[in-house]
This record gives sequence, structure tokens and C-alpha cells, in this order.
Amino acid sequence: MGFEVIARPKGGNIDRMAEKVFYESINLLGGLKKLIEYRNLTWLPSLAEAAYVIVLKNEAMKTYGEIARELGITEQTARSIATADEEEVKRYLEGELEDRPREHIAGGIAKLAYRKLKEEGKFETEEVEIKHDELEVLDVDWAVHVLARIKGLDFPANRDALLERLKGLIIKGRNIEEILEKINYPVKTPAQLLHEIKTHI
Repeated sequence: MGFEVIARPKGGNIDRMAEKVFYESINLLGGLKKLIEYRNLTWLPSLAEAAYVIVLKNEAMKTYGEIARELGITEQTARSIATADEEEVKRYLEGELEDRPREHIAGGIAKLAYRKLKEEGKFETEEVEIKHDELEVLDVDWAVHVLARIKGLDFPANRDALLERLKGLIIKGRNIEEILEKINYPVKTPAQLLHEIKTHI
């Protein structure tokens, strides 16, 4: 007789936990030196994606293959994120390394954020806030508004479901309705949604 083992998160909702890691990652970035050098990189969707990988690997005990299928990424990308040397990434962001390390940068940042939340006991209990002045510097305030509005939304999500949550939102002078017309559906995860929006603004 066959049986199925279903991996469940050790505590809380996967989307909520990934959101916490994402927010804490932004807080960490805001406090690190030389951030301004990286602000034009398309790191934001990668950071959201990395937050999901770290949570799915460590909290839901998913395999790299399962994570890849769930997020619509390659198994190698999932592995690179989960195995990134976070200390090496931290040294790079703080300006201690001249050359960009081979590590997955967003993966290292997400791992630092996850570890910090776990060590401080904030992962299961507390809300994670973002400093608004740092958000403005990072030019990511739109992403936070999007994440806040889609909280609790079931994924994959179609255009109508996203429009219902996001209608009226203006991102960099463009109506969200216009942006949603151009993205690919169904949207599998919040990370993919951020990536799609970033591509069209």
C-alpha cells in the first residue's frame, strides 16, 4: 500500500514566512555599506525568490526539485540560493571583497535574514517592519505595497484575482491595470509577480 508524505511548514504560513524573510532582507540591505552601488540591479525579484527558496527548504523541508517546480525556477538556481555562503556575501556587500563572489547574492542575503530572524526569535512571533526612509533609497516601496495587498491571496493567481487586490495602485506613474495586462498568467508565486511587474515598469 502506497503512502504520501506531505511536507508541512514547522510553523506558520509559507507566504507569510517568506514575506518576513524578504522584509528582513531589505532591512539588512539598508544597514549595509555601499548599497547604493547595487540599487540599479534587478535584485528585488531575486530577493523575493530567494526568500521563498530558503523558507521552503528550511521550514517546509522541500527538495530542490520540489522547490524548482513550485517556483518555476531551475533546480540549479534553487540549489545555488540555498547553498550560498552568506558570510561571503555579507563581506562583499560591506565592501571587504573587491571581486563579486561566485555565491548567489540574493540567496546569501535571504539566508542572513532568515538566520537573524530565527536567532532573535522573531520568525514565528513578531511582525517585521521596514524602515521607510530606506525603502525610498532602495526604490522598492512599490513592492512592499504589492506584497501587503496580496497577503493571503491563493497562488497560482489569474489576472482577475490580482486586479481585485491591486486595482488603483500606481507604480512609477503607471496604473497597475496597465501593467497586469502585460504579464504572463497564471502567476505562480508572489516572487514571480514582483518579477513580472519589475519587467514592465
